[in-house]
Amino acid sequence: MLSFHDTIVAPATPPGTSAIAVIRLSGVDALAICQRLFRGKDLTQQPSHTVHYGSLRDGDELLDEVLVSIFKAPTSFTKENVAEISCHGSAFVVQKIIRSLLKHGARLAEPGEFTKRAFLNGQFDLAQAEAIADLIHSDSEATHRAALHQMRGGFSKQIANLRERLIDFASLIELELDFGEEDVEFADRADLKNLVLEIQAVVAILMDSFMLGNVLKNGVPTVIAGKPNAGKSTLLNALLNEQKAIVSEIPGTTRDFIEDEIHIEGIRFRFIDTAGLRHTTDVVEAMGVARTREKLRQASLIIYLFDVNQTSERELENELAEIRDLDIPYLLVGNKMDKSPQQRPHPQPLPEREGSLLAPPSGAGGGILISAATGLGMDELKQRLLQKVRVDDYRPTDTLITSIRHYDSLRLTRESLDRVLDGMATGITGDLMAMDIRQALHHLGEITGTVTSDDLLANIFSRFCIGK
Repeated sequence: MLSFHDTIVAPATPPGTSAIAVIRLSGVDALAICQRLFRGKDLTQQPSHTVHYGSLRDGDELLDEVLVSIFKAPTSFTKENVAEISCHGSAFVVQKIIRSLLKHGARLAEPGEFTKRAFLNGQFDLAQAEAIADLIHSDSEATHRAALHQMRGGFSKQIANLRERLIDFASLIELELDFGEEDVEFADRADLKNLVLEIQAVVAILMDSFMLGNVLKNGVPTVIAGKPNAGKSTLLNALLNEQKAIVSEIPGTTRDFIEDEIHIEGIRFRFIDTAGLRHTTDVVEAMGVARTREKLRQASLIIYLFDVNQTSERELENELAEIRDLDIPYLLVGNKMDKSPQQRPHPQPLPEREGSLLAPPSGAGGGILISAATGLGMDELKQRLLQKVRVDDYRPTDTLITSIRHYDSLRLTRESLDRVLDGMATGITGDLMAMDIRQALHHLGEITGTVTSDDLLANIFSRFCIGK
């Protein structure tokens, strides 16, 4: 059975060959176990946050020449004694050193156990611990900023402030229950209602941020759709700046979807080139069209591409009817501006869908005209895609919800507070109201890993000294 009193060890750098690798130990005996292999200074006697050169030997066998960084409790990441061994980056060397450390008293760490120990030892809360994983996996400026903000406690401070204010009122209501026979009211109901409405407003803002936060974290699934030969594959190649998709004048060349991604000013877009939308008797092409419709339903954003030289205004209206019915934001793009532009019709692009976080800001206008083959209008297209995500509304100091777990806890918090408001309107008893407030506190506490019941009891006894 695993114990958090054990000293754990694991490589802190990815597997493979590199110039150096780092092996991390954490636990009461981390420095002592490392010292059993280390030839140089006595690591157990050295000050914290120092680095020491020496060699590692298991008996008479030289393992490697290394640098060992030591961090003494409680001023380390895990708040335990920590030793980090910088050795040569051979996978063989790393495994040999770890085997020797295991032999001398360490055990292999479980996945995420260093961060888990840091959380359990009070280094940070659960939301901040999750932000560390987001930071490690960040692949753009936007995801990096969002993870840093959460890791530094921006989100946690908001949640803690909401809980603290709600606990104050919960304590008063709990106190009323102790004096139930005397019909006293310590918690002013008007003040409680105003507080709940204020908390609801903050929760709503945080929940609304989830769509953008999820986009920043996971990318924007963007389907390129349109009739056959509209230039969808050419557009995908132009966006990726490589020949990813086969381009042909023969309609129906794309039978299945092709997917790849790029970053546009820090936002990851996952572009999906699909089979052309049309009725066909070709069995294979029909399967591709069916998959296209499935991808459209899964998309967060649709680029609807049409040939400006071959599409009338009425045809375009009919083609877009299916797209509008999906209730998914779309960008209307007229293609092939390089081919006889003086002969092309001039359809008026239809207004784009509003009312979504991914919808364009007010006044963003309709579709645009491009030539995917020559690159004409591609910069404008990228800017319009960014407008769809509304990244300009996001400031580095804003809190963004990027975790579905956090979103769900906020949703449950809102539902509990809705019941509080409903109960106040119908005049329910204090014990039922206290139950709904406890539920709200519980769900807020789930976000940061706080134990709600202990906090509530501690607040009652310390603030009111009721002596029970």
